[in-house]
Amino acid sequence: MTDTTRPPASGWADEANRSNIGLKRRHARSRRLQGFGIGAIALAILMLGTLLWTMVSTGYSAFVQTHLSVEVTLSPEEIDAQSPGDANYRDIMQRAWLSSFDNVTEENEGDLLSMLSRGAELQLRNLVIDDPSLIGQTIQMEVPAADDLDQVEKGFVSRATPEEYRIVNDRQIEIFYELKQDGRVSTPFNTALFTEADSRFPELAGLKGALIGSFFALLVCFVLSFPIGIAAAIYLEEFAPKNRWTDLIEVNINNLAAVPSIVFGLLGLAVFIGFLGFPRSIPLVGGMVLALMTLPTIIISTRAALKAVPPSVREAALGVGASKLQTVLHHVLPLALPGIMTGTIIGMAQALGETAPLLLIGMNAFITAAPDSMMSPSTALPTQIYIWADSPERGFTARTSAAIMVLLGFMIIMNGIAIYLRKRLETRW
Repeated sequence: MTDTTRPPASGWADEANRSNIGLKRRHARSRRLQGFGIGAIALAILMLGTLLWTMVSTGYSAFVQTHLSVEVTLSPEEIDAQSPGDANYRDIMQRAWLSSFDNVTEENEGDLLSMLSRGAELQLRNLVIDDPSLIGQTIQMEVPAADDLDQVEKGFVSRATPEEYRIVNDRQIEIFYELKQDGRVSTPFNTALFTEADSRFPELAGLKGALIGSFFALLVCFVLSFPIGIAAAIYLEEFAPKNRWTDLIEVNINNLAAVPSIVFGLLGLAVFIGFLGFPRSIPLVGGMVLALMTLPTIIISTRAALKAVPPSVREAALGVGASKLQTVLHHVLPLALPGIMTGTIIGMAQALGETAPLLLIGMNAFITAAPDSMMSPSTALPTQIYIWADSPERGFTARTSAAIMVLLGFMIIMNGIAIYLRKRLETRW
């Protein structure tokens, strides 16, 4: 007979206690793991917030610029209407500025003239060339102040600081506040940050050249990497035989995606500039280097998108008589398009922020004019940030942070577009 004797009650109690203790330990471990996860997320958010706060608090001042009001008389005796660009606008602007003050002496003349930016005369020259009918009139202009006064207006230079430790003297600060009381000082939005190229003077420096250079470089990168990457991915995933050679190619593509970007810069320097003889600092070479760096990302993401298409789609297309090529182009590729577009845009966003390869091919040169073609010397947004970060003037500190904010804004937009396209085009199985 089977022994149906039940264990004593104390045994059941001990077993239940051990079970409860084990359950409590598992729950405690689960809570600790959740705590670690929440802590990691909180730390990441804190670091991100610190980064954004640092950028915004440092760079917001670069989006406004201090301007001074000047009354300028454009005499026909000094400006020839037939060739207005040949006039001495520097003397005209300096005399107009000094004429607005009383008791100008040789001692304070230099202090007064140094309050104006070097861009004031260029602004006057461009104004007259664009509209020669202004010759013979007296006009009121808003011209940029020198960077030293701009720092005073933005609160980065304190009047309480001893004069020997300031970049502006007491007389200049006194005159500046008098002008401010008379309503001759304004702080409009700094359009020059987006409409002007680089300059030695912070109040005149802008991102136009870097923005156009980045656009040309990304255009070349997209034109080269997008069709080549997709074609390579389709061949490897759909047509290539599975053997040791294709396995070797796949391994190398995966390894190339992890290669530091500076290696691609060295490759571009050796091949495109050293061997093929392309000029340095041009967006064409920058785009080709970025295309080499982006290709592995596009190939890997495209292959992953192709793999995600169910085999039944291929089988159904082949079953109704479609060829292998028709199956891929008409059925598989359209369904994989959301993943392909997402990977491509993320790869382009990564290329937009790359600095090291562009530094090696010379796209960090001092360029004062925006490029008008892919063969013109240029900088890019990351290299422009690098140049400004290395400048000692206080005004470039704010512009560096402002340029980083612009770069982050473009990258956020590109990633947002990738998310939108994926949600818009994706097909649920």
